[in-house]
Amino acid sequence: MHHLFYLMGKSASGKDSLYKLLLERLPLLPLVLCTTRPQRAHEQDGTDYHFIGAGELAALRKDGLLIEERTYHTVMGDWTYCTARNSVPLEQGDCLGIGTLESYEKLRAYFGPETVVPLYIEVEDGLRLQRALDRERAQDVPNYAELCRRFLTDTADFSEEKLAAAGISRRFRNLDLHVCADELAAAITALTSHV
Repeated sequence: MHHLFYLMGKSASGKDSLYKLLLERLPLLPLVLCTTRPQRAHEQDGTDYHFIGAGELAALRKDGLLIEERTYHTVMGDWTYCTARNSVPLEQGDCLGIGTLESYEKLRAYFGPETVVPLYIEVEDGLRLQRALDRERAQDVPNYAELCRRFLTDTADFSEEKLAAAGISRRFRNLDLHVCADELAAAITALTSHV
């Protein structure tokens, strides 16, 4: 049985960096989500996300190809993130994905709790806010209002009550990227070596 290891955490917790390190270190296949949000300066279409338009999203919906989708009402307009059925190659091997608590719950319901393994990344709020600010400054057109909206929304989206309700008990603290990646790799290897 193959697993979908699913990285979650508040914005600027290091999910993208950990995702890239884990894909380099372990024989995991990437789960690439679709999104209608604008592409950031450092992102690559088909690697970080499949950047799609409203028409493509409507076609995926119409054809029944979505496992889950979420729309966020941002200061820049509505942005949708979704997981298409063909983006989860579990028949080929263990996969690694990134998402929200909401998307994790929908994927777990679709594939089953024995398949979808949560990996919750935790960072102290002050450090996370500084990382988010540094990342936003690097954009061609920084959007500080959206940074603030996301920061505040994450407090509710990843509340202790919601984490407990989703069965998230283990946490990986990302104070040092490489130490956290080592801990995540060890947890993944321990699970996959028992299969």
